[in-house]
Amino acid sequence: MSGSVEVRQFLLRYEGEGQSATGGVPTQRVGRADAPRVSDDQVRRARLAVARGANDVEDCGQLLDMLGLKPGEDGRAPVQR
Repeated sequence: MSGSVEVRQFLLRYEGEGQSATGGVPTQRVGRADAPRVSDDQVRRARLAVARGANDVEDCGQLLDMLGLKPGEDGRAPVQR
């Protein structure tokens, strides 16, 4: 994988205003009931970041799958379930 600096710059540029007090770093989930849902926009931005840093199509597909960003049979990414 290459382009980690570019990916970080991309994410910082498009992060938007809704960052938490920790500077946009997500906190650990305590339980399923109070776990915040991952929005469609967050998934879209994560997919773009992965695609930008991937070496090729196969690498991109593997990374998306490992990160839970690849759509399942129901059309939703595992990170959104």
